[in-house]
Amino acid sequence: MKKNNRTIHATFYYFLLVALLTLVSCKENKKPVPDNSPFQEKYRPQVHFTPPAHWMNDPNGMVYHNGEYHFFYQHYPEKSVWGPMHWGHAISTDLVHWEHMPIAIYPDSLGYIFSGSAVVDSKNTSGLGTADNPPLIAFFTYHDMEAEKQERFGEIESQAIAYSLDNGRTWTKYEKNPVVTNPGIRDFRDPKVIWHEPTQQWIMSIASGQVIKFYTSPDCIDWTYASEYGEGVGNHDGVWECPDLFPLQVSGSGETKWVLIVNINPGGPAGGSATQYFVGDFDGKNFTSAQDVTLWMDYGKDNYAGVTWSNVTDNRRILVGWMNNWQYAGEKPTQVWSGAATFPRDLGLVDAGGRYLLTSTPVKEIEKLYGESELIKNTEITDGKTIFEKTPFAKAPVEITLTFDVKDNTRLGFPGKYGITFKNSAGEYYTIGYDNVDKFFYADRTNATSEEISENFPSMQIVPFIINAETTTWRIIVDTSSMEFFTSEGKVVITNVVYPSETFDQIEVFAENGKINLTEARITELKSIWKTGK
Repeated sequence: MKKNNRTIHATFYYFLLVALLTLVSCKENKKPVPDNSPFQEKYRPQVHFTPPAHWMNDPNGMVYHNGEYHFFYQHYPEKSVWGPMHWGHAISTDLVHWEHMPIAIYPDSLGYIFSGSAVVDSKNTSGLGTADNPPLIAFFTYHDMEAEKQERFGEIESQAIAYSLDNGRTWTKYEKNPVVTNPGIRDFRDPKVIWHEPTQQWIMSIASGQVIKFYTSPDCIDWTYASEYGEGVGNHDGVWECPDLFPLQVSGSGETKWVLIVNINPGGPAGGSATQYFVGDFDGKNFTSAQDVTLWMDYGKDNYAGVTWSNVTDNRRILVGWMNNWQYAGEKPTQVWSGAATFPRDLGLVDAGGRYLLTSTPVKEIEKLYGESELIKNTEITDGKTIFEKTPFAKAPVEITLTFDVKDNTRLGFPGKYGITFKNSAGEYYTIGYDNVDKFFYADRTNATSEEISENFPSMQIVPFIINAETTTWRIIVDTSSMEFFTSEGKVVITNVVYPSETFDQIEVFAENGKINLTEARITELKSIWKTGK
């Protein structure tokens, strides 16, 4: 199909689709989804971002500008399976409530629109805007499917730009694309661009096979190869994808280190897709790190392709990932839409006995969703005890925090395990626990669905971790089809999707081979982001 016909068809189909789903006209599709929207299908998340319909995967082009968080994402607007990639688009003023926007960037004769990033060119270094109206610039990968079919590897992927002069509402592709040509390799994609203040230049990180290549530019248009990082370090069981490079101040100190995020598929600690990271130094040309082990951002199966927003105020570094895994991404039991984003997370950096660790915690804006809350204090747990059984809102979406007193429970086998199980009347359940004998956190979803999804779906994830504290606090965001677990000040994170035939509405805290004191347990109602009330 010719470029113009394909573009016209995709545009017409998308606007028609959004109109039918949101019960508003195409002219009104920039408004928030109304309260009578159909975002209530089975398994549809209520506090996580999802597209109005059809396929989404990697987050793209996240940038904060003029009070708005822009969230772009890999999107196929015609089916709920992967296909010709577009950039879908949504905006938010608070990171939790989203307005669905028209498709931002369409595929064309140069290829599909794969993942990338966006920046505010505040100094108008590119000349694509003006001093009074600097441009937003999006960087993306062109993926040429014909070159892939013909195995012309050096022509498959290249980097291109588009720019916006109206706060991201419309985008114009640069007429001389691509701006970075392929050096002759199969996988060369996902440009993440930052401004490096000390050297007064732009830095582009590109996933290149199993290394990250760095390029520099004075103007976002003319790029020069600088260096690469990754040979012989980290995990190399799969293709490296979706890099991110940024500085973070080490908590409790004046030290600043650089973090390089590298997504990988396959090769994750739970199998399939996952996100590893490296902590070191960057001088505007070279990234170096003394890190001698592979570090993972999330030990669950369903946090992939995570990258951060640029231009965020207050020195915050906020990340969002694709809540899915390529092992079964196209086999999920959803129909109207496919794919969700993780809840946005604030990143931090700590020095843990000489090793730098990345921390992740839900953004503070989650409090905008808080409804009713109930608190339990000082409960001794032996075997299993149901909690919040008379709480009317004790089912998804909720946030649960548990604080266990462990100062007297660190002896081997006392208790053997403790944790929390979410159940329903169909006999399905999901368990999060700590093994006090072998010292690891775990999440078990082997019985968290009745759906036939994939042989890779039933699973238990393990995170080796020794608790050296008098108390341990767990925080869990429970949505219709996902569980996000944070503990140990964000150093341990486990994200999994679940598909129970009935909503989990029974909550049990347990201890095996001993007892433990639950000093505090709180459940907080989370209001749906798609409708008034729950």
